[in-house]
Amino acid sequence: MLGMIAVPAAITLHTVRVPAIVKVPSANPTPYGYSWSLLLFVIPIMVIAGWFLPNENIRISQRAFWRTIAILVPIGFGLDFFFAHRFFVFPNAGATLGIGAPAIGGSVPLEEYVFYFTGFLAVLLIYIWAGEYWLAAYKVPDESSETRYVDRLLKFHPTSLLVGVVLIAMAILYKKQSPFPEGFPSYFIVLVIGGVVPSISFFPVARRLIHWRAFSLTIFMVLLISMLWEATLAVPYGWWGYQQREMMGLFIGAWTGLPVEAVTVWIMVTYATTIVYEIVKAWQ
Repeated sequence: MLGMIAVPAAITLHTVRVPAIVKVPSANPTPYGYSWSLLLFVIPIMVIAGWFLPNENIRISQRAFWRTIAILVPIGFGLDFFFAHRFFVFPNAGATLGIGAPAIGGSVPLEEYVFYFTGFLAVLLIYIWAGEYWLAAYKVPDESSETRYVDRLLKFHPTSLLVGVVLIAMAILYKKQSPFPEGFPSYFIVLVIGGVVPSISFFPVARRLIHWRAFSLTIFMVLLISMLWEATLAVPYGWWGYQQREMMGLFIGAWTGLPVEAVTVWIMVTYATTIVYEIVKAWQ
């Protein structure tokens, strides 16, 4: 499904030889834009958790839900705290509330931490909503019977390790041959590690528990939101940007030089969130 869209999109985007440059005749073109844009996650959270799920009498394991959030959100916070000033820039201070949050190398906008918290919440709720309501006819019939004969949840998956190693090797090779060979593709490597580690550890069990149709719908919804957010708003208007030295070197000219990592991050986040949630439910 991703390939059917990604391949023709990549070919079409590659026809852009001269990247578009946005010239904004204002020092503060989007007052509090980043702050208000968090509604792209907040509104789905409120609607799904406050209306859709209760209206359909859909009961989910709250312990599994909150334990999953408790595992993943600190990882997102850690990305900001340890790597924000290495990977990102925040040139448009007027797009935020102006409240700094702690990070190594200096403060970052408070919105960054809200972004990761609401992001994981939204991804998980969309997956649950899709699986328990829109695509309920296709869900795993009885998860308890699926896990009853599992002797242990932690099982090594060599294919995931191989895929991760190949992706990292390709990123390093591409960086050296790209028009921007200076630096190292650190951000892409961090994303691959974040997505592959849960898969290496738990995929043999999780593959039987994941609602793959719900996962597919979730990943497309999340990618749609993120592309609207980053390609049309955040990067052109300076809400945040990317340190060129730390990227792989594959930039999308038609989207104001958006690095491919901006797309990769949400694929990895959705994949890791789904695996962790299903494993936490099985363990519980």
